[in-house]
Amino acid sequence: MSDTSAGTEPAAKGPEYAVPALDKALDILEVLAGRLEGMSQVEIAAAVERSPSQIFRVLTTLERRGYLFRERQTGLYSLSLRLFDLAHRQEPLRALTAAALAPMRRLADETGQSCNLSVLDVDRVRVVAQAESPGDFGFRVRVGATFSVEKTATGAVLRAFAGRAAEGGAGVLAGIRERGFLERADAVRGSITDVVFPVLGGSGEAVAALTVPYVATSYSAVPAERVREAAARAAAEISAGLGL
Repeated sequence: MSDTSAGTEPAAKGPEYAVPALDKALDILEVLAGRLEGMSQVEIAAAVERSPSQIFRVLTTLERRGYLFRERQTGLYSLSLRLFDLAHRQEPLRALTAAALAPMRRLADETGQSCNLSVLDVDRVRVVAQAESPGDFGFRVRVGATFSVEKTATGAVLRAFAGRAAEGGAGVLAGIRERGFLERADAVRGSITDVVFPVLGGSGEAVAALTVPYVATSYSAVPAERVREAAARAAAEISAGLGL
């Protein structure tokens, strides 16, 4: 008889612990997450390399549980906001957005510019909160949107104030850390200047980044220097609101 008491459990082997139905569900969610438009059962089956009959019950279950929405007329499936809702129930994220919304609203009102708050999500930058410009003109980023860590100013700040960046002490990231923020032209839209400050934890590491996509036009009554000052205050206020 094998001993399965605590501390003596047999080593887990990947293939023996595979859950085919779960694999199919995750494959379906990941495929639909990358599509702007809905997909039919046949299209989904082809994308996950399974037959339509193999994914039928999984699709039905995901729809019943609210993770998928199926258009009755076309039969096309698309993601609901269920996953987004689950992510926002996570306590650290709830605390972060709760602490950030009021300072961000004041920042937007003071500068006439929109601002957004982002965190690292594995290997991407994910926007978790936004305050829109109070004026008629501004640049907004969709909450939930993801961007490259390597190619964005926000990603550079998050990397610069990560623990591993502090150990490096050299290069571009070390320069950002020394200045305490980053201001540079947006990688995609050159007419926008990203002003990014870290929201710091007690150890000096970034838990998030506050970004103002500064639009310098005739609508911009507040100069860039004042935007930097206001963004720095807002990032510090968010940190203080987290008790960090």
